[in-house]
Amino acid sequence: MVTLNRIYTRTGDAGETSLGNGERRPKYDLRVEAFGTVDEANCAIGAARLATKSAHPGLDAMLARIQNDMFDLGADLCTPDTGARLDYEPLRMISPQVDRLEREIDTLNAVLPPLKSFVLPGGSPAAAALHVARTVTRRAERLMTELAREPNEKVGEAALKYINRLSDFLFVASRHANRDGADDVLWVPGANR
Repeated sequence: MVTLNRIYTRTGDAGETSLGNGERRPKYDLRVEAFGTVDEANCAIGAARLATKSAHPGLDAMLARIQNDMFDLGADLCTPDTGARLDYEPLRMISPQVDRLEREIDTLNAVLPPLKSFVLPGGSPAAAALHVARTVTRRAERLMTELAREPNEKVGEAALKYINRLSDFLFVASRHANRDGADDVLWVPGANR
């Protein structure tokens, strides 16, 4: 269990932060950027929940589970798998989390009409907020995949799959929030030429 008695520690005043394994890294380090952006995506999901809570309780419950998963993902990224022995078992993303997300995508998508154009972000406040969360999630995914390609840096397969599926979930969720696609705003190529 996490206990936070004191919020400021002064240990980051020189521009470094501690990872879960005790290693110090600069705050601009790619791994720190990756888990920081996962945190940012989680915040965007939290803001989206303000618009979904009363109108879409089933969707809100899914988003609540996702927010918890996002903390798991941040913890996973915060503790690099270096092969060194730790005094504790680090929290890692696992495939059942990805599987659950895929089932929830399928559930939401089952009632949506097929798309014949790209969807513009908007339609309803909830959908717009979910699109913001989707784009922040995509940025987190770009950073995580970049990190995974760095020498001596590992990112778990389930973590990479989860972040990829999450942006898909948020897209489908935005359509669900738009009255199952009825309020989707479709892109009209070249409409303003």
